[in-house]
Amino acid sequence: MPINQSINKCDWQYIVTTFILLSIFITTDLLGVFDKASLYYSPSIISKEPYRVLTSMLIHLDLNHLFSNLGGIVITRYLLMQIGMKSKYFYLQFVVLYIFFNFLIIWIYDRILFVFFNIIPNYNYLGFSGVIYALFGFLLLTSFYGKKYFLSFHLNLKRNYEIHKMSKIICLIGLIFSFMPGVSLRSHLSGFITGCFLFFI
Repeated sequence: MPINQSINKCDWQYIVTTFILLSIFITTDLLGVFDKASLYYSPSIISKEPYRVLTSMLIHLDLNHLFSNLGGIVITRYLLMQIGMKSKYFYLQFVVLYIFFNFLIIWIYDRILFVFFNIIPNYNYLGFSGVIYALFGFLLLTSFYGKKYFLSFHLNLKRNYEIHKMSKIICLIGLIFSFMPGVSLRSHLSGFITGCFLFFI
């Protein structure tokens, strides 16, 4: 397939996202300009260093972690195209809203643990997978119901049984994978819940 047919006007947002993730990885892991320990999310210090809400999703544990999330971008891009996505800005709008609502969901969860169970959460997470799971949550509902608007912007996304079935399978596999050691179940679940919530916006 000619490259001018395989790349469309919407792809700049996926390319920019990929470029940012690759650049951050090179900066932190290969060049050592920044220490990743100062960038990942940790509930114990997030009130003092709120920038970690953003930086935590831009850094990755290792090259395999980075490539798995870049693969997630490619898959979600493909699925979005299959249900009729033509917006030049949806992906970036979705990521920006994800940052706010996902942090809110995690904060509420952590506060419930502390207030009602006197448990002080002690965990760290990093990576773009929360966004990927949010997109799968959004895709799961959109491919079943369709969606005409997002933030009053016209999308006109169509229902698609095949994409819905694929999304369910991927979500199930992802959920099982989230129980593996070193994988943040909390981040993946909060991302999925955030994506389902953003479907109703």
